[in-house]
Amino acid sequence: MAASDTISVSRAAHGLRGTVAIPGDKSISHRVAILGALAHGSMQVRNFLCSEDCLNTLRAMQQIGARVEPGDAPQNFTLTGCGMQPAAPQRDIDCGNSGTGMRLMAGVLAALPFESRLFGDRSLSSRPMKRILDPLTMMGAHVEACGEKPGCAPLHICGGTLQPIRYTLPMASAQVKSAVLLAGMLTRGTTSVHQPAITRDHTERLFAHFGIPCSVSADGLDIAVTGPVDITARDITIPGDISSAAFWMVAASIVPGSELTLRNVGLNPTRCGIIPVLQRMGADITIRSIHGEGEPYGDITVRHAPNLHGTEIGGAEIPNIIDEIPVLAVAAAFAHGTTNIRDAAELRVKESDRITTTVGNLRAMGAAAEEREDGMCITGGTPLHGATLQSFDDHRIAMSFLMAGLNAAGTTTLQGCRNIATSYPSFEQTLRELTR
Repeated sequence: MAASDTISVSRAAHGLRGTVAIPGDKSISHRVAILGALAHGSMQVRNFLCSEDCLNTLRAMQQIGARVEPGDAPQNFTLTGCGMQPAAPQRDIDCGNSGTGMRLMAGVLAALPFESRLFGDRSLSSRPMKRILDPLTMMGAHVEACGEKPGCAPLHICGGTLQPIRYTLPMASAQVKSAVLLAGMLTRGTTSVHQPAITRDHTERLFAHFGIPCSVSADGLDIAVTGPVDITARDITIPGDISSAAFWMVAASIVPGSELTLRNVGLNPTRCGIIPVLQRMGADITIRSIHGEGEPYGDITVRHAPNLHGTEIGGAEIPNIIDEIPVLAVAAAFAHGTTNIRDAAELRVKESDRITTTVGNLRAMGAAAEEREDGMCITGGTPLHGATLQSFDDHRIAMSFLMAGLNAAGTTTLQGCRNIATSYPSFEQTLRELTR
């Protein structure tokens, strides 16, 4: 379901109450599409995220030989892989708005014996790709960034035989780590990655799920894969995306009278850093956890927390919460005291410069917020007022400030909301149901 271009909300006078089914995890859906499409045999995929970004990745894998048969709902289908015999795509591959899709597929395509070209929308064409080009080039790949901006998409890939490497990431990035490991699984020998801090480990968990030989050091900083591998299809249910659940967690925390239960949310410890941050701020969160197919998940109940307070956010926890920082900034605006967010310069090269866009929108609503080179400082406690705001074609900025509008005086209107469909196509419907 596509989002409207303009969405308005007013204060939720009676709170937000009910149960929310969280759509499938975006990061896992990308990876399941890629690995399942290469596998031998067919697999049942359940709760795939049917967002524009993930569907673009699924369509891309169909272009190289995978088949998809619809199931009983759009998010459930049978995926039949190409049996490790992918075919050259007959047209350029459209990655839409997805940096994850482009970077991960570049790792795979660089090791396959044909040419391909990846392109995306205006936003994706401005995002840095050099971070994956460097290690892939070290492996012997021929990948050219053909964009108007240096080091940016479109990417022209002349795939072929690669050499294994040991690569030290210059920054903590799950996308770069995964691009190298995906290229490594198709390369003879052992390819290893050292990361400066632990990043989301969905790739490693899915390697284990599909029987791909992968080793992880005791401290989680060194990961190695030995290729070339054979992948066997295996059924999977994708847990709900905690980055999508984060919006409702913050909304329930800041809107008086709220109590929301979020169903089947992924609780991967390398992804759910928003929970301890909100608890540190005084949020009322209860978790009933379940162990799933390689990924833990569970139900999260969040109640209004009248005494939220500021906190320090930075250091090693940043890679774990990088996507949730805009909505955490909204929580900080409703908390007593000051919240400092640092070590988050990566926010400047997301779908928008999320430091500038978050601070600008907070100020427009009356919050005391200051932009820093690698983060922001927010002093909460001042009542916010509604405003007409830009999303800057950034789905997380749009959803974050709609949450702020649920406890602001007057009406808050976000313009340019169609991009919400890249990660959370049912968001607007859920919002309307909770505020009806």
